[in-house]
Amino acid sequence: MGLVEDWRGIERDLPADWADARLILEISDPDRLDRAAALLGPANPGHGSGELRFSARRSSGRGSPGTGAGPDAIRRLLGRLQDEGIAGRLRLRDAATAGPPEVEPATTLVEGWDEAVATLPPDWSDLYCELELTSSDYLQRGALLLAPINPARIAGKSMFRFRVAHRFGYGASEPMTRRCLARVDGEGITGRVSILRVLSDTHNVDTQGPVWYVEGKAV
Repeated sequence: MGLVEDWRGIERDLPADWADARLILEISDPDRLDRAAALLGPANPGHGSGELRFSARRSSGRGSPGTGAGPDAIRRLLGRLQDEGIAGRLRLRDAATAGPPEVEPATTLVEGWDEAVATLPPDWSDLYCELELTSSDYLQRGALLLAPINPARIAGKSMFRFRVAHRFGYGASEPMTRRCLARVDGEGITGRVSILRVLSDTHNVDTQGPVWYVEGKAV
């Protein structure tokens, strides 16, 4: 059974009111992991050991924070992998259902960051992260508080993206990132922090680190 059929099976088994399905794609040939990630680019996949993690998000009238592609987009992206002969297995990690108008959780940005870092493999080396704020009113002050981690604004959205390096290379250190998020928490600025992409055990040769391409731009 191909990847598209895997997704169709997962979609059939989702509850009628599903809103967000978190998926894990295990790649049969590890050498093709980077190519698979490139083809899945619009879904912002995160790298793991021999696998990619991404979300399918079904649009609702209310909207909610987070990233993910729609069900039809997921089907088309998986079709691209099949067209290039990239094999693997798609499985559901978990799913969230639609609920009443959302209330921001009490979890602080630091707590969210600690939870995200705790899921990383021990040999992680580079992260591409996102901080989505609950209000555009926070953008100017947030940019100032986050300045040490060199946040990049995302046009038209109340969010920043930034890189984190474990030992060396491009990006702020993990402790510095945590301190900056604590400063943001300290001023009552709310939002959600997430890790979009992960690389493990990279070895830099004549460069300061790997480069990701997102929507045709190096980050």
